[in-house]
Amino acid sequence: MPIYALGSQQPTIDSSAYVHPDAVIIGSVFIGPSSSVWPTAVLRGDDGEIHVGARTSIQDGTVVHTTLAWPTRIGDDCVIGHLAHLEACIIENGAQVSSGAIVLHRARVCTGAIVGANSVVLNDTVVPAKALAVGSPAVIKEGRARAEDIAYGAENYVQRTARFKRELRRID
Repeated sequence: MPIYALGSQQPTIDSSAYVHPDAVIIGSVFIGPSSSVWPTAVLRGDDGEIHVGARTSIQDGTVVHTTLAWPTRIGDDCVIGHLAHLEACIIENGAQVSSGAIVLHRARVCTGAIVGANSVVLNDTVVPAKALAVGSPAVIKEGRARAEDIAYGAENYVQRTARFKRELRRID
């Protein structure tokens, strides 16, 4: 799998994490216990740090980047859906960024919040705890996120991580 140091910047990946062979990890990236990074996801910590907590899934095709001024931080038990784009933002514990969503500079997705599929959370936006952010640009709907859906998704990917670590093998 392509995991790269960039000068003195070197990824740190917990031994219980799963990084698919077709994912790319570059530079100052920390991946926590039982987290997973899926095919064609790119985590590029060239300008600053990217931190992924425990039991968090970074799903297929997602791009996570950072800037010199602002790191990207993703908490524990988060679900980052397919083809999402996170850039210099904070995703708190137990939050979800759904497939195709974009979260931009200095935005914060608080605990238990969901960014809906294909939504765009603009710079400096705060998605409050347990809120749903939908649309482009995202409109905040207080109290509309379902924490049990996020927890189910997070646990599903922890189980999937264990299976892929154990069973995935290339056959060509």
